[in-house]
Amino acid sequence: MAQILAPSTQWQMRISKSSPNASPITSNMWSSLLWKQNKKVSPTSSAKFRVMAIKSDNSIINRLEGLLNLDITPFTDKIIAEYIWIGGTGIDVRSKSRTISKPVEHPSELPKWNYDGSSTGQAPGDDSEVILYPQAIFKDPFRGGNNILVICDSYTPQGEPIPTNKRHRAAEIFSNPKVQAEVPWYGIEQEYTLLQTNVKWPLGWPVGGYPGPQGPYYCSAGADKSFGRDISDAHYKACLYAGINISGTNGEVMPGQWEYQVGPSVGIEAGDHIWASRYILERITEQAGVVLSLDPKPIEGDWNGAGCHTNYSTKSMREDGGFEVIKKAILNLSLRHKDHISAYGEGNERRLTGKHETASINTFSWGVANRGCSIRVGRDTEKNGKGYLEDRRPASSMDPYVVTSLLAETTLLWEPTLEAEALAAQKLALKV
Repeated sequence: MAQILAPSTQWQMRISKSSPNASPITSNMWSSLLWKQNKKVSPTSSAKFRVMAIKSDNSIINRLEGLLNLDITPFTDKIIAEYIWIGGTGIDVRSKSRTISKPVEHPSELPKWNYDGSSTGQAPGDDSEVILYPQAIFKDPFRGGNNILVICDSYTPQGEPIPTNKRHRAAEIFSNPKVQAEVPWYGIEQEYTLLQTNVKWPLGWPVGGYPGPQGPYYCSAGADKSFGRDISDAHYKACLYAGINISGTNGEVMPGQWEYQVGPSVGIEAGDHIWASRYILERITEQAGVVLSLDPKPIEGDWNGAGCHTNYSTKSMREDGGFEVIKKAILNLSLRHKDHISAYGEGNERRLTGKHETASINTFSWGVANRGCSIRVGRDTEKNGKGYLEDRRPASSMDPYVVTSLLAETTLLWEPTLEAEALAAQKLALKV
């Protein structure tokens, strides 16, 4: 098994066997330094070479790395903007670059752009132009300087949001005065799985085989328990550099699986930050030669799936008496359980089985400190009488624009009938 934590073949420079002074890249470069050679693969295979710097008598020669790390700021006012959008599957991220004449501070300063929607499954070939509207900007951790990443959403040339543009509807909900007055906060826990490139099997697992049972891997340390830490750490720092509100990271229960948390974020910002963080993670795994998977159940059997637990609170929930507001929100969520499940990520039925810290997909439940429920309330929230709730149903592949706006809509804008409310309160043992 090869634990590949080094740049992809696009970056690679072949090392001459006659270069006795070859040494690894310096630690300040993006690529990871740690990798293990797969003994089954010939060390001379061009597909397995990793970037190495060749020392001359006076300097390290690595022209490609030199150009990639080149700071253009002293020489031009122009910057590179990486326009990022969501592709036709609703989960794939696409991007392309353009030169902007000077640094910008707000997305309104950027021009709209377009792309070939027929190549992303978002438009027919005879009318393929889709328009990108810049919506949020982040510092570019790959190019540095004044260069930026631009989160965009997609529209027809007539200005209509295309079907995969979920941000547009979310923005409408978050701009509702009733929602704005409640200042909705989100903390999103994004789980993901790292896969070996050629076999699409989790990082650290024997090819075609299984590691020992779950137990020793969660938040672990050690070469036999933790696989992919360099990727997680690189991603953590890159997100902080970019201005993403990342708040932590940890190894997960299944080996080769990790989690990071983004938030607290307010309203539409939560979706923008998650999509930007996913794009950065895709780029880092690309460089590391590892495949990123957001599949909610990447390995069948007695293994944890991957979720995107969403912590949520409103101003009323965070103030004195907020626990009663939380219980009313839970009541509303129970009545729209099917609506939420249908919007919480494809393949989620393979994950929400009632096992491995999940509730059954068919049954709504809530509890204090119970990770086997649909909605979990923390001990501190119960004790303090205010706080937040955790929706544990969203899959790792969920669209954060959809989940965050749906939570706001259901708890702040949607009103059940009095009869339905009474029946649900009785069923859930809620006194509201």
